[in-house]
Amino acid sequence: MATPVYVPRINNNDDEVKILGFEVVKGAKVSADQILGQIETDKAVMDVTAPEAGYLLGFVGQPEEVVKVGSVLLWIGKTAEEEIPEMKADPGHDGAGGASQTTAKARLLLARHGLSVDAVPPINGRVTVEAVERYLAESGGKVGAPRRGGEAAVQPLDPGPNVAGSVVELTREEKGMASTVSWHRDFAVPGYIEIEYDTAPWVEYAKFFQEQKGLLMPPLLPLMAWRLIQVVKEMPRINATFVHGKRYEYQPVNLGFTIQAGEALYLAVVRESQQLDELAFVNGLGDVLRRAAGHNLRESETSGATIGFSSMERWKVTRHVPILPPHTSFMVAHAAGHAGKAVLGASYDHRVLNGGQVVSALKKIATPPKHQ
Repeated sequence: MATPVYVPRINNNDDEVKILGFEVVKGAKVSADQILGQIETDKAVMDVTAPEAGYLLGFVGQPEEVVKVGSVLLWIGKTAEEEIPEMKADPGHDGAGGASQTTAKARLLLARHGLSVDAVPPINGRVTVEAVERYLAESGGKVGAPRRGGEAAVQPLDPGPNVAGSVVELTREEKGMASTVSWHRDFAVPGYIEIEYDTAPWVEYAKFFQEQKGLLMPPLLPLMAWRLIQVVKEMPRINATFVHGKRYEYQPVNLGFTIQAGEALYLAVVRESQQLDELAFVNGLGDVLRRAAGHNLRESETSGATIGFSSMERWKVTRHVPILPPHTSFMVAHAAGHAGKAVLGASYDHRVLNGGQVVSALKKIATPPKHQ
């Protein structure tokens, strides 16, 4: 049976991409993970690779064509003579529609929100819970919170201001931020707590780590983010969200770290960060932040955060209250210090955490590891 290769998502806010070209021809034999071609958005280019070995049966998209994320790009078969399956009338949603490409948990979530599977762009060719949750977050309030019985609540429409003006289209990054804010408003029950702490121990530890590992600069913020990951191991409930009236504790620790790149604000994600040692995490976060600065994040680095870290130290901000990324319950707010003291805060989802738990977590983060 022929295997479809779907158009991957480069950026969380891009629903369409342009095909740059292909590196193989129809009938060619390809190996698993072989590069088949490239796609691009305005700010990033991504290779499309073969999911398995076989023969390239034919193309659906063509170079310079703009195609939908999740649509079928090309087909691979076990033999060069295999026929390409008949396409649906709307190929832009073909990658999302088949029940065989939709996980059981995703089907339950779709039913609860009254959604059709064809409405949700797949991730790597499959409609998963993450794909459905991403769609819900990106809908910006068009899909309401589910009511009892699975029916979606209708959101009231804003009639708009009664003052003369002009409409300006949002950039992709601005649309992403609007979706995040909408989730924060519509689903989370946000709270905020902060504590004052002595900055000297952390400055000393960062300098010690720099000298011990031969780094160019003291990696203070990555080390504090690393400390957050260790706190998760002690307090797994901060690495969680609220789903269907229950706390949902994540297995991986996917740390989201905010970075301002020009006018764009990204939440760059280091996945499975709990599996990295201290130096590997510092280096891994540095790599992700460099790609974010160049607007070249991979798909896996733009979504799926389970916990967050935000700092406004570079702007000398001494206090700030970050919003919660979708499906998280704990976002650290790091700020600039003064006279050896600084404020460390956290936005949190009060459905998952209470104030005492947040204070306990912040105190642990404010205390660096001991020198080894």
